[in-house]
Amino acid sequence: MAENDNGRRAAPAGQQQQLSVLAQYVKDLSFENPGAPQSLRARTSLPAINISINVQGGEVRDNEVEIALKIEARAMDGQNTLFAIELVYAGMFRLINIPPEAIHPMLMIECPRLLFPFARQIISDAARNGGFPPLLIDPVDFVALYRQRMAEMQASRPPDQLA
Repeated sequence: MAENDNGRRAAPAGQQQQLSVLAQYVKDLSFENPGAPQSLRARTSLPAINISINVQGGEVRDNEVEIALKIEARAMDGQNTLFAIELVYAGMFRLINIPPEAIHPMLMIECPRLLFPFARQIISDAARNGGFPPLLIDPVDFVALYRQRMAEMQASRPPDQLA
């Protein structure tokens, strides 16, 4: 295989690498506003907002795979939960002519990168529809997230399994 100008392996001539989105969908969505209507009253301080993002990959079968982006957001005012949002937004993807060594990074970086703007909008709308200002999540660096998760996995392996 030849390398392209990005240093990545290119598919043999006539075999274009392709990542296609077959479908994207809300797999699970939960919004909780446990303190309503008091939680909707004016407050003197900004709430603490905690957001976690995880990517869950499925098994590639017949060149197709489901990737799920799980986002959890919680707004707290001291010990009181103002709202909690949990979203699992997934997509079905088709991989064509992707080299085996590029499949895992593609699934864990490129697929969630394609899903994120839609998931971000759903989170924003859920907060707004719950009576709060829209929650606009900052863009996510999925490359850094992938590297962090790989480093965590490497560090958690017993020394005799490190290669």
